[in-house]
Amino acid sequence: MRIRATAAAVTVSGALALTAFAVPAQADGDSARSAFAQAKAELKAGHATAFSARSAAGDDDQYGDTAISKIVINGGKDVVLGTTKATTVKVTFQATDDSGIDAKSPFGVLYHGADVASSDAGTVSNEDGETTTSCKTVNATTSNCTLTFPLDPQFDLRNFAAGKWKAAILVVGKDGDFSAPENAKTFSVKRYAKLSTNATPEPIAKGKTLTVKGALTRANWDTSKYAGYTKQKVTLQFRKKTSSNYTTLKTVTSDTKGNLSTTVKASADGYFRYKFAGTSTTPAVTSTSDFVDVR
Repeated sequence: MRIRATAAAVTVSGALALTAFAVPAQADGDSARSAFAQAKAELKAGHATAFSARSAAGDDDQYGDTAISKIVINGGKDVVLGTTKATTVKVTFQATDDSGIDAKSPFGVLYHGADVASSDAGTVSNEDGETTTSCKTVNATTSNCTLTFPLDPQFDLRNFAAGKWKAAILVVGKDGDFSAPENAKTFSVKRYAKLSTNATPEPIAKGKTLTVKGALTRANWDTSKYAGYTKQKVTLQFRKKTSSNYTTLKTVTSDTKGNLSTTVKASADGYFRYKFAGTSTTPAVTSTSDFVDVR
């Protein structure tokens, strides 16, 4: 597993100072996974007196009046990846502080696991020393910010990492106040799925038996290939040639290789398709329709 990158660490000593520390691109240890925690620790160290006087509960993620809101990850959609093509995940949010937001301070971590430090897969918002943070000032106290995160199934993901992920975001006000929630937002990273339908024989006489086969496969991030999604319920649907609506005929369960097969009586010219509703790790998918000429 690789968590990439260079993360901006923020220190406070009198005036706000910004520094950076590099994490090797192929890092697989705690240095990469704890980048966010290190930055937060440095911020807390800068406010050591104030933090020591406060209760630990609820104080780890914020100092002062800095706040993060209106977080949107990937346009509100699941992040879905196949076997080879990398993607960029965009995270937008609004940050406020009575002194204004330091435009260079925001960075984040997208991760799978209980917390950032123990995460087993993820990515940070800086890549090879090039910041991917963009903040636009709205007014004296508010900025709209964007973080972008590279995610590559061949380097960043394994099958166990499919499912719920979290976003950790850190932002600093011009006066040194900060907000750094680790569980700022949850979202899903899923394994791309494929589904096929083939009805035979074609053409067919009315009342005769059609065999409708198909296959449900999904990305295997361990092998960078597609493999059958087994023991999954898939619906077989039919639309008459003269209609615009599909009706569900029956539910079919994929076998140990992801294959689908069932039979139906031919009744009229029309289109058959399989439809999969999706799971927590795999998105919904509908096959291309297969037209059958009934004579």
